[in-house]
This record gives sequence, C-alpha cells and structure tokens, in this order.
Amino acid sequence: MSVARKILSNTAAQIIGKAAVALLGLAVVKISTQYLSPSGYGDYILVYEFLAFFGIAADLGLFTIAVKEMSEDEDRIPKIIGNILSLRTILVVVTMLIAIVAAFSIPKYDGSPIPIAVSIASITVFLTILNGTITSVLQTKLKMHLASISVIIGKIISVSFMVYIVFWGFPDDTEMGFYMLIAAGVVGNLVMLLTTNYFVRKITPLKYRFDLDLWKEVLAKSLPYGLALILNTIYFRIDTLLISLLRDKEEVGVYGVAMRMLEHFAILPLYFMNSVLPVLTKSIKEKSDKYKKIIGYSFDFLAALSVPMVVGGVILAYPVIFIVSTPEFLSRISEGFYGSDIALQVLIFALLFQFLNVLFAFILIAVNQQTKLLYINGICVVFNIVTNLIFIPIYGFVGAAVTSVLCELFIMVATYFTARKYLDFSINPKGLLKIVISALSMGAVVYILQGFTYNYIQNWNVLILIPIGVLVYTAMLFITGAVDKEMLKLIKKGEKIPHDGEPMI
Repeated sequence: MSVARKILSNTAAQIIGKAAVALLGLAVVKISTQYLSPSGYGDYILVYEFLAFFGIAADLGLFTIAVKEMSEDEDRIPKIIGNILSLRTILVVVTMLIAIVAAFSIPKYDGSPIPIAVSIASITVFLTILNGTITSVLQTKLKMHLASISVIIGKIISVSFMVYIVFWGFPDDTEMGFYMLIAAGVVGNLVMLLTTNYFVRKITPLKYRFDLDLWKEVLAKSLPYGLALILNTIYFRIDTLLISLLRDKEEVGVYGVAMRMLEHFAILPLYFMNSVLPVLTKSIKEKSDKYKKIIGYSFDFLAALSVPMVVGGVILAYPVIFIVSTPEFLSRISEGFYGSDIALQVLIFALLFQFLNVLFAFILIAVNQQTKLLYINGICVVFNIVTNLIFIPIYGFVGAAVTSVLCELFIMVATYFTARKYLDFSINPKGLLKIVISALSMGAVVYILQGFTYNYIQNWNVLILIPIGVLVYTAMLFITGAVDKEMLKLIKKGEKIPHDGEPMI
C-alpha cells in the first residue's frame, strides 16, 4: 500500500473509531446531565478537568517522541517502548498522588465530593496513560484501527455501566451514583487497556526496561514538547478551574457540556498528524521535496474537516445542545441566562484554529524544533490567565470562551511563522477558499431548512439537518474543485504523493 493510502486509511480508522466514541461520549453527556443537576454535572466535569493538569505532566510528550523514534528505527521498537512504558508509569503514579493531595488541600473543594471523586478518577487517568503508551506501537505501524477497536470496546463498557447506575443501580441516590459514574470510567478504561495490550503483544513484546542512557536521550527530546503540552493544557483548561473558583459550579456544568462535545473532535487532528509524522519525518530526513506535498495535503485535510464544523456549529448549536443535554443547559435570553449553546458557538472557533495549529506544531517536532512550542505556549498561558482573571468575574464562561479563541488564534499564527523559519513550505490559499465556499454553501442550505423543518419536528430536526449538511458539503467540495483529480487518484489508485511531477519512490 502506498504511503498516502496508509496515512489516509490509518487516519480513517481512527476517525471512524472516534466517531463511534464521540457518539458514546454524547450518550455519557446525555445520561449524566439528566441524572445530575447542572451543579452536580459541574462537579463531574471539574474532576476530570482538574486531573487533566496532572495527567498531561505524566504524558510529557513521550507518546509523540516515541512514535518519531520508533519510526526512524523500527528495530528499536521493543527497547524504546519498554523504556517509555517505565518512564510514563513512574510519572503517572507520582502525578496522580500529587493530584489527590492537591484536591484534598484546596479549601473551596472541602466538603464537596470532588476530592474523593478525584481519587477514584485518578485510576482512570493511570489506565489511560498506560494505554496511550503502548498504543504508540500501533501508531508507528499504522495499525490504529486496532486501537480504535480497543477504545470502542472500553467506551461501550463504561456507557453500559452508567446506564445501569442511572436506571437500575442508584436511580434515587445521586450522591452515591455520582461516585459510581466516576467508577464507570475506571472499569471501561481497564477493559480498553487489556484489549490494546493483547493487540500490541502480537507486534512486539512488552516488558518494562530501565535503560538510563535511553531515558536521558528520550527525555532530552520530549521535555520541551512535554512542557509545551503542559502549558497548552493550562491555557486550554484553566478556564474551567477559574470558573469554579470565581463563579459557581452550575456555570462550570453549563460550560462543560460544550467543552465535552468539542473535546471529542479536538483529538482528530492529533490522530491525523500522528499518522503523518512518521512519513513527514522520513521525507525531511531524506531531504526530499515530497514533504511539501505532505504538508499541503495535510493542511487541506484539516481545513476540510474543521471549517464545516464551525459553520454547522454556529447554526445548529441550540438544537445540538438540546439533543445531548436537557433544557436546563439551554439559553434563556429573555431571563438573561446564557447556556451551553452560546458556549458552543464561541468555542467552535477555537476548535478551528486548534485543528490548523496542530499541523504547524508537528512540523516543528519533525525538524527537532519542539523547544519553540514551549515559548509560544508560555506566552499564551500568561495571556490566558491574566485575561480570564479579568473577564471571568464580569462575563463568566463567555469571557473564558472568547479568551480560548484568542489563544488558539495566536498559537496558530505563531507556530505557522515559526515553522516557516525552519522548513520551506507553503499553504495553498485557493484550496482554503474553496473549502470555505463549500462550507458556507452548506450553511446556507442548513439555515434555510432549519426553519422549515422546525415546524414539524422542532429541535429534533438536527438529526436530519446534519446528514443533509454533510451531503451538500461533500458535493460542493467536488463542484468547487477543492477535491481535485490528483487527490482522487492518490486515494483511489494508491499512487504515491508526487513531487516535481514525479511519483514518490
């Protein structure tokens, strides 16, 4: 199979898997928002947002660096994965213990269910980090369809357990039910880890290794990117913690519905770029111009995914939130209440910029300039915290959402110009314009049909409008030429990405 088709098939497997997981994730939002009050759901969201700060420290960028290192020399896979597994296990144990102590030490959380819930959910993070570690082998081998299977199985187990808790186990005891909902994540992630472990052991032995020289080598490469990820997590998630401290838990719950939805989509560019990274790294190392085509197609692909999400998200935010939550989370403008639909309409723009800046960040990783991400994200963190401290007390989650958009826009611009300093590449503005025209055309059709269909099925019309939007957008991509003949040949016939008019060797 050609390089291009491997990337596309590997990414497609992840997207299909993520689509299934996203649907299950939306089911989790629906179940938990119906079972818990907005304040209770705020606690539920806060537990995972709190742990995210510590979990990313356990990651430290080791997944991406492991993929890069194993791609350059596949004979070293057993040695690399064994040492990465040891490093991340130590890191996650230490960081989760710190997280538990911190949760019990914050006065604002005293007397709330958050400290105990954090203790339970820390096991989920531990299992997730281990699963992600060994998944790097599947990523290197471009067999992420197996990882998708593991994630789907684990998510089905979690959702099934949650359904039991809400409808049969603890329907009237939401206090104990809250803790059990957290425990459902532990069970599902344990099943996911065991399934992934089964698949990976068919490729390479998994054994803890303690090669200190390799640890130093890997940490030297991963530390700048890992610190950048920590800073990225701070500016991306600090708003939720600040809302909980400066406003109230109910507002955290309202904001959290939109955040939870977008998180399922925010992982897509990482899936794609983790598939591209091994090929991009090799092409740059070979000093071949084919990397320019890889970057060009990657940008077009990420734009083609994210731009219609923005258009559709702005138009359909209200009915989408209606479907995935309860009326308590919807805006009541006449009462001065801004709901999760407003949060979604604003945050969807942050998602667009995040999709695109992932590409430029991975270019810097491919040319070993990940240190630059540290500086960029550091500036963004300072801006984010200062802006949130000013605007959250006044505007609540709306101020936090706008700040997130501005941060992602800054990072996209900064990473683009920084990447251009170290690698000669260009983005085709005509291709982006065609994608925007296609998305706006889709938006016009959906907007017109929304009012008409509402008369018959009200907000449930979103279940019809989304498929119609997908069909219109796909048709417009062909009509505008955003999907050209070269790209079709690349996918259909398995031709390799050309450069200088010649097929790749």
